[in-house]
Amino acid sequence: MKKNLIIAALMLAVLPTEAQQVKYSIDGISKENGKTVVLRDRRTNQVVDSAVVANGKFKMSGNAEKDAYMGVSVKDAMWSVMLFNDGTPLTINLNDSTLKGSPQNERLTRYDIDINAPYASLIMKIQSMSAEERKAKELELAGGLMIAMMKMMEGIEKVFKDERETLIPVAFFSEYQSYLGQEKLDSVLATKPAWASHPIVKSQLDIAAYQKSLEEKKQAYVGQKFIDLEEADPDGKMHKLSEYVGKGKWVLVDFWASWCGPCKAEMPNVVAAYEKYHDKGFDIVGLSFDNKKEPWVKDIAELKMPWTHLSDLKGWNTVASEVYGVNSIPDNLLIDPQGKIVARGLRAQALQDKLKEIFE
Repeated sequence: MKKNLIIAALMLAVLPTEAQQVKYSIDGISKENGKTVVLRDRRTNQVVDSAVVANGKFKMSGNAEKDAYMGVSVKDAMWSVMLFNDGTPLTINLNDSTLKGSPQNERLTRYDIDINAPYASLIMKIQSMSAEERKAKELELAGGLMIAMMKMMEGIEKVFKDERETLIPVAFFSEYQSYLGQEKLDSVLATKPAWASHPIVKSQLDIAAYQKSLEEKKQAYVGQKFIDLEEADPDGKMHKLSEYVGKGKWVLVDFWASWCGPCKAEMPNVVAAYEKYHDKGFDIVGLSFDNKKEPWVKDIAELKMPWTHLSDLKGWNTVASEVYGVNSIPDNLLIDPQGKIVARGLRAQALQDKLKEIFE
């Protein structure tokens, strides 16, 4: 989990100060009488307009940023009809997620349904299953998700190939960015497709660059001697990190918190590593980003983490964050017997592979 305020600040930094405004006009159809329909800007996540469905119809009009990428949906619904505000009047049917208007928006709607609907449908089906059903069909469902994901990416690749002179690829940029990788994406951007100048693309590229710089700063600790710090154990007794590190054992300094879902999801892997290699000279020191003692101590017991735990209970303002540049958790440092940091951010199989390399 990340320091979301930093990312939010970056998003705000790329907002144009005097963006051209154009009129939007939406006539809509929905069977959800009495419910509120919202028009939401997908870049800022702000509601631009809203209307209540009456007699199966709703209407919205006003001014918004030219070519803003927006979505129309019943409030809190999972599925939205997507559009670019190109000034063309639109007719939207929320009953079947169709749109009539400019050719660009009509094609966007078809792409959105063709690419995303099968995967979304499978996710909804899985969510509706009981835990027992999901367990019984675990391999089948995993295979289905893999196939659905591959088909989705094939569809997205086709969009970027066929629609390079339109804004439609903007709707799928996040997935394309993750799938392609930054190096290949840079080569695509070098050809200057029309969608590359859209504010959403620019903001996501800025965020990616910022996150890359943070990761480079974090990895700069690798190869350096550990930095000492002091925090309290659950009983309130103060301890220095140097009491455990650089004393002849391999030590994993694990940054986590009881409120961090991904940390807790990773913990069984960390416990398994401890149980397998502790007797061979492997230890762990947990440095918590909690700000309350009770949930911290409770999760230590419930997650069955028998190693040393320290915290100053200052949340993100913990000394560990300042000393080691921690901006997201889970995170960790693997430190050799002499006190040198040899790896950072080892999770899942990467942690097991590194420890196997050391101890087996």
